[in-house]
Amino acid sequence: MSRTMKMSEGVEWAIHSCLNLAWANRDAIPASRLAAYHELPPAYLNKQLQALCRAGILTSTTGPRGGFRLARPLDDISFMDVVTAIEGGDDAFACTEIRQRGPNGGPAENFPHTCAVSRTMRAAELTWRRELAQHTLADAKHQAEHDAPGLTARVRDWFGPS
Repeated sequence: MSRTMKMSEGVEWAIHSCLNLAWANRDAIPASRLAAYHELPPAYLNKQLQALCRAGILTSTTGPRGGFRLARPLDDISFMDVVTAIEGGDDAFACTEIRQRGPNGGPAENFPHTCAVSRTMRAAELTWRRELAQHTLADAKHQAEHDAPGLTARVRDWFGPS
């Protein structure tokens, strides 16, 4: 099984959808409408939005006025929350103890310490996870609003009244 630190595009889509839900400030927005804003495939975005619902980041309602809304404020949603909701919580690096194979290998008792490669990779991943956990979607919202004055009004206007 090939594992990589590369995240799917669903993480980016999920984060932007959460921000758009905050800016639109409406009761609920259908997945198709959220997808249309960034020209994304609605069925695939809907899968990401459902994952956010399972993680308690969004809620959804059915019916003619149904759709998605934030389940909690953006300052209570970290980037790590979204990454975990979309990608899962598995470790990015999986040490398979290849050092125990080949001409230098042998039984596990010959290797009393954790693999140096594994320690380094796990420390790097922990740093990455901590960094993502320190930043909320509210932080991103404020930065985006600073970088693009008028953004909130443009998004709200595009999504229209509830």
